[in-house]
Amino acid sequence: MKRIAIIAGETSGDLLAARLILALRQAYPDCQFEGIAGVEMLAAGCMGLFPLEKLSVMGLIEVLKHLPELLSIRQQLFNRWKNNPPDLFIGVDAPDFNLPLAAKLHAAGIPTAHYVSPSVWAWRAKRVRKMQGNLDLMLTLFPFEVDFYHQHGIAAEFVGHPLADEVDFDASREAARAQLGLPQDKRILAILPGSRSGEIRHLAADFFQAAAQLQQKYPDVVFVTPAVNARLRLELESIRQQSAPDLVLTVLDGQSRTLMQAADYILLASGTAVLEGMLAGRLMVAAYRVAPLTAWILRTFKLLKVRFVTLPNNLANEALVPEFLQEQITPANLVQAVEQMFNLPPERRRYILQRFHELHGQLRRNASKSAAAALIKRFFLS
Repeated sequence: MKRIAIIAGETSGDLLAARLILALRQAYPDCQFEGIAGVEMLAAGCMGLFPLEKLSVMGLIEVLKHLPELLSIRQQLFNRWKNNPPDLFIGVDAPDFNLPLAAKLHAAGIPTAHYVSPSVWAWRAKRVRKMQGNLDLMLTLFPFEVDFYHQHGIAAEFVGHPLADEVDFDASREAARAQLGLPQDKRILAILPGSRSGEIRHLAADFFQAAAQLQQKYPDVVFVTPAVNARLRLELESIRQQSAPDLVLTVLDGQSRTLMQAADYILLASGTAVLEGMLAGRLMVAAYRVAPLTAWILRTFKLLKVRFVTLPNNLANEALVPEFLQEQITPANLVQAVEQMFNLPPERRRYILQRFHELHGQLRRNASKSAAAALIKRFFLS
């Protein structure tokens, strides 16, 4: 009977881990799983040693406040698994917690794997040194990550991105609009300034001011934004009233993915949402702004190691999505970029969407099944 230790650190990791557990159980029905688990992992049959909420701590101050408890949990798990070794340890995302634990377990003779590469290829590349000799296998969501790890002597395998399994390319706009109650006969610009308060504070005012200018020039365009919860809905409305009181804006309760499918165009914060927009087959303009001190540190110490910021551009190694960063983010620049998107020559539009479709196909590999197969081949069949 196989026994696997597994840790997820937030809701997205919980879902990934749960699907991986179910895929591994197809090959080993009596396999036992234990670790830090959320509701999805528990439902998949994982024994929870600590609740996932213990690791779901955001922000430097919050992490420092909880650091003694986090270190205690990590030590307790290490002691448990050192004394009763599992056949494999799998860390799912949460690299700051999982990778140091993996190093200690590896030194104790326990095989280790990590699912979802931290963005060491993009910034703070020196972090990869902490994985060398401490990790037996890295499972990556993007194909270009594999070469990076191989160059640093770490075994890695590309298993595909779970979002590509979930999102159909160029799904029906009509069906999505009907579901959201949006007009069928208008052009729709989806505005996604972020899903966290910090992102919204950095971007929403510029997005809304640009939208207000566009609304004056293009009265046939409908502007729609999603709010993750009631608190952020109030924050978005407050920013709109202060920055663009004349903007007519439809605010949805969540449903950002469906909104992307309903939209003709998207103006959004850089992040996973840009990947979702690419997978949905929609033209986009992306922007991202961090605190001035953070930007200064990144630039001064040249911590960013990539040519592009958005995932579609990095995957394609070409500029398919216009990117605006820091001081580049002005209403005037955004208006110009969105207008250019509205008026793209047909051949350029076809090319971008064709590349999006190709990238969707590359990432759609039934990620959970592929990850399970890679783990079984590496650890259980050798």
